[in-house]
Amino acid sequence: MRAVSRAGGIVSGSEGASQDFESLYGNHHGWLLAWVNWRLGNAADAADLAHDAFVRLLTRPCKFDNARHARTYLRRMANGMCIDLWRRRDLEQAWLDALAAQPEPTVSSAEDQAMVLQALGEIDAMLRGLPPKTAHAFVMAVACEMTDQEVADVLGVSSRMVRKYVAQAMLCCMQLEARLAAGNTGEPAGLPRAAAASLVASQ
Repeated sequence: MRAVSRAGGIVSGSEGASQDFESLYGNHHGWLLAWVNWRLGNAADAADLAHDAFVRLLTRPCKFDNARHARTYLRRMANGMCIDLWRRRDLEQAWLDALAAQPEPTVSSAEDQAMVLQALGEIDAMLRGLPPKTAHAFVMAVACEMTDQEVADVLGVSSRMVRKYVAQAMLCCMQLEARLAAGNTGEPAGLPRAAAASLVASQ
């Protein structure tokens, strides 16, 4: 497979894939770096993310008809990566805030904190994979301790449906906990309320 446009570029498993990728990188990396830096307002984060975007592109073969097509794809991918970065930072900050509010004797070790942050990332991904009302119902009922009727009023559904949503989410949580335990990655003793509250706003 060959490049349709030198300005556009192509990434494939063909013999010329390396040259094609180098052309794509040379033509668009500087532009993408500037765009991500504008989006994030942080040069170091922008450099890391722009690099990761091209690594991802290298591992996921794509063909571009022209430069505009390539830049549209790169911008869309990088924007999603920016959103993921912001979500991860929000989760981490919420957990750190909750941790700072604990009495000093109960503060977790650095290793435990890393495991909790990893588990929170898994929980966040799980919630984003649920239907929006199911995720909202779960967080409001479990993390925010709202009653079934209060959640029902917010979502515009019956309290019976709220209980169904929460049960569905709890089943997913149990499955996630089993996967974490099987992988020996550890799991949090309980989802910190502050971190959970940050999730509902992002669903």
